[in-house]
Amino acid sequence: MYRVPPLYLKRWLKHFLADEWADPAIGATMSDMASAHALGDLTWTDVQDSPRIVLIPVGSLEQHGPHLPLDTDTRIATAIAEHVCELREDLVVGPAVAIGASGEHAGFDGTLSIGTDALTTVLVELARSADAFTGVVFVNGHGGNRDALLAARAILRLEARTVVAWSPSIPGGDAHAGRSETSILLAIDPECVRTDKLEAGATAPLGELLEDLQNGGVKSVSENGVLGDPTSATAEHGNELFLGLIADLALTIDKVFPQ
Repeated sequence: MYRVPPLYLKRWLKHFLADEWADPAIGATMSDMASAHALGDLTWTDVQDSPRIVLIPVGSLEQHGPHLPLDTDTRIATAIAEHVCELREDLVVGPAVAIGASGEHAGFDGTLSIGTDALTTVLVELARSADAFTGVVFVNGHGGNRDALLAARAILRLEARTVVAWSPSIPGGDAHAGRSETSILLAIDPECVRTDKLEAGATAPLGELLEDLQNGGVKSVSENGVLGDPTSATAEHGNELFLGLIADLALTIDKVFPQ
């Protein structure tokens, strides 16, 4: 079980565990919570008058099995960013980069991808345009984006820009559209999960699948696009994972941008 860092426990009790959220399946309430930190709702003078750190969700539009929407990674990254903003007044969420590097999911209808090089360029130019902010935090929701994020961060740091590239880590979690991702969506946006379509995919350890994945993509190891087994997913498990990811990102931001 993920242990809540003591620094954030009191804040979580205030923000996430209030009486109206006593039910552990709090996804609907959390997903409906309006963000007071949306960059698009501000004016340019709001930004000028109050220095802020901008969080940019980076997702994908790719298959997530027969039961999860194509924009699963974007939904999760955006939800994490929005909820982390509840912990600090100087955070704001920008629009998501909703199409990423998803070449490994080619062969499944609906998947769109701009590739690593194009995504790297997009991220670099976004951060270069953000000089009005104290710094930029890319909140990644898709593993295939990591090479682009690392390359963009390296370029931007050479330019003396303060940039964080954060990706979620779930020890013991399955790789794609399995119990972990499905549980998180059951927690934060349950209506988008097609529970009548839940079915296991390739359940072998990722290490055993890696060579085939690299050579032939997900389609070569899983006909339904799932790497894992979503049939045991629950909102309760999703809430635990989701709060753990919020804590991890919040700690990362505090290390780079101390209050």
